[in-house]
Amino acid sequence: MPVHDDRVHFEFIVLEGAQAGLSWETILRKREGYRRAFAGFDPAKVARFTPARIERLMKDPGIVRNRLKIESTVSNAEAFLAVQKEFGSFDAYLGSLLGDAPRVNRWRSHRQLPARTETSDLLSRDLLRRGFRFVGSTICYSFMQAVGLVNDHMVTCFMHGKAARTRR
Repeated sequence: MPVHDDRVHFEFIVLEGAQAGLSWETILRKREGYRRAFAGFDPAKVARFTPARIERLMKDPGIVRNRLKIESTVSNAEAFLAVQKEFGSFDAYLGSLLGDAPRVNRWRSHRQLPARTETSDLLSRDLLRRGFRFVGSTICYSFMQAVGLVNDHMVTCFMHGKAARTRR
């Protein structure tokens, strides 16, 4: 379903990046650990994390203890704040880059789902240009699915029609 809350946008950017190379089940089991470790996904607080705080997070079993992913969360928070400053909100940025209406797909099988699209390529390139990390096209496509920028519910799913009627 479409999301307009910047904190939720930041949460999904963090979680999608953390998931790279891992299963979603692993990340979902650690979601509360991430909320605790990363200040409830408040980008202003995360952007102020110090090297000492990062070292403490490296010992936190509630999250994936990968230095590059932890450091990217902090630098992504800084980039996220810069986008908010430029556009007024991250949600407004997404709307300006990708349009206001979610893309509604009509998949009949999970085998039809793409891992990336030209739109996720565009988002990935722009986020990378703005200093984000762990935002490759596949991660961006998963992010787009999570925040309702694309409706990939199967046509047989009860949510397909409901999500299709919802605008960004």
